Amino acid sequence: MAFDVHLQKMPSEIERRFLVDGDFPTGPAHEITQGFLSTDPDRTVRVRVAGEKAWLTIKARGEGIARHEFEYEIPVTEAQEMLKFSVGTDVSKIRTVVRVGEHEWEVDKFLGANEGLIVAEVELEHVGEEFEVPAWVGEEITTDSRFTNAMLANSPYSTWETKL
Repeated sequence: MAFDVHLQKMPSEIERRFLVDGDFPTGPAHEITQGFLSTDPDRTVRVRVAGEKAWLTIKARGEGIARHEFEYEIPVTEAQEMLKFSVGTDVSKIRTVVRVGEHEWEVDKFLGANEGLIVAEVELEHVGEEFEVPAWVGEEITTDSRFTNAMLANSPYSTWETKL
């Protein structure tokens, strides 16, 4: 007996990341605390708490700047317990969402061991999608693994010999 198998497209994330170079617009902001249960570059497992909500996220290496991403909302109390099992240090930041043209940019001002680092990212529908780059955005760091949140948990910005 033959089976006709149709695979659904895996959930994915396509984002471009940049250092912030200048003053960015202010707006509503919220604090995020996240820890990593796995920081393997091929697969990370993150628990995140933002206010009264929490998520468990699994990201796996994809092609180029696209990654596979699975995200599930979980109870905050369970997320807080999971944070106790984090690898490295927790990563805390203040996130501001800024609309630029047709896209929303997430600007993360890092706290604690990563203080001094400010990163902006824009999520895209497809790899070649065009987007407006605001004047306050500097060097692109999309493919620089030092700036991934998982890497910042293991090697915080405050420990880098050369700061940006």
